[in-house]
Amino acid sequence: MNQVSAFYTGPGQLVEAISSALDAAGVDRTALRPADLAAVDEFHIRGRRATLEIIEALAVTADSRVLDLGSGLGGPARTLAEVAGCTVTGVDLTPEFCQAAAALSEWTGLSGRTSFQVGDATATGLPDESVDAVMTVHVAMNIPDKPALYAEAFRVLRPGGRFVAYDVLQGEGGEVHYPVPWAADSSTSFPAALEDMRRLLPSAGFDVISEIDSSDESLSWFQHMRAKIQREGPPPVTFAAFLGDGFAQMAANQVANLAERRIRTVMFVCSKPA
Repeated sequence: MNQVSAFYTGPGQLVEAISSALDAAGVDRTALRPADLAAVDEFHIRGRRATLEIIEALAVTADSRVLDLGSGLGGPARTLAEVAGCTVTGVDLTPEFCQAAAALSEWTGLSGRTSFQVGDATATGLPDESVDAVMTVHVAMNIPDKPALYAEAFRVLRPGGRFVAYDVLQGEGGEVHYPVPWAADSSTSFPAALEDMRRLLPSAGFDVISEIDSSDESLSWFQHMRAKIQREGPPPVTFAAFLGDGFAQMAANQVANLAERRIRTVMFVCSKPA
């Protein structure tokens, strides 16, 4: 198993763990909406709020076909399908994530508009120019070959389509404190610097429409989340379902990394020339 996939793969039975946690909290599965799962499946900084910003930037319609590279548990894909009414294909390296993503889509009534397949974000096997939009959310930090990732996004995107990359970047404050939610140590962590992204995206052929740094908002989001958990207790199911007992330390390190500017969160909105 790939080292990155192994990091995200827990002790097994991820679907059962999420299901049991929802049952224990008395959550009605028949009325489940994507927002109800955000604490576990919006696995990125600023959660659902960031996903809604990405959806707006993608400028898709109900007829659009969207590719989510590194789709994880499928939270952004389901939110996109629900809000925009479009069809989303997710590709992820971790089989357990794809299985769980399919189950969560079934629970939320979105199986018809979302699908998930195990694959490599740098080589999906999808046809050229076969999708109307592409997104990648907190994925490139695990991929050393970023030119291959962005070349693949460009290849599968139709001319005039949009590509949104929302990622954690290397900040100016020094090396990242590990562990973090995407890596136990630096051996599987490859965050790009802002200058790298400004070179990589145009080199892949994209026109960069905007670059939005949300690092300050990200720090506030973590602080708010921590205060809410202290006040109300944790939600029924969280990222700890697959990151285990180490998640608390990872979250604490993220706060320190953001506060010390060791990481930044930036969203790049790009288009493929028509």
